[in-house]
Amino acid sequence: MEPIQQHPEIAAYLAVDEAIDHEHPVVRETVAALTHEGDDAYTYARAAFAYVRDTIPHSADSGDPRVTWRASDVLATRNGICYAKSIALTALLRARAIPAGLCYQRLTDDDGTNPVVHGLVALWLPGHDRWARVDPRGNKPGVDAQFSLGAERLAWAVREELGEVDYPAVHATPPEAILHALRHARDRAELWRNLPAQL
Repeated sequence: MEPIQQHPEIAAYLAVDEAIDHEHPVVRETVAALTHEGDDAYTYARAAFAYVRDTIPHSADSGDPRVTWRASDVLATRNGICYAKSIALTALLRARAIPAGLCYQRLTDDDGTNPVVHGLVALWLPGHDRWARVDPRGNKPGVDAQFSLGAERLAWAVREELGEVDYPAVHATPPEAILHALRHARDRAELWRNLPAQL
């Protein structure tokens, strides 16, 4: 699936907003900790991906009831669902002038029921000349997402026969349905009951 840039200006994928708050001190401190002398954009992007994937547990795996939606809060609390972790990785990339946006899949249970939207990140690295999707959700048994600019190594491959969908749009800002769910949930249990089923 070829990601499609939703906003015509690449500058939109470097911008700061309320959720992707990459000028926040917590984000800047994390960037500094991940940056090593001589790192090129690829090396930094891979390190930022691994950091979000591996050191910030997905709250469904950890059982953490807190709901985060700003990048700075995700990094400060080390907690978030896929949407929040994707926002955090996007902020870490933009803080190093790497264009990054948000992508989504519609996934279901193995019988095609209980559809839910799953969050990913798309990034544009120098010399790569196209958007590449990565999934910072966090690995667990049966899930092995990896940083790859070639063949995608996402947490889940879409099963079209079950009605699953790869949404091609690369969003410069989180879609309203995603932000609404995150902002209005008192805890993860409430968020789980109100996750968007489609975009």
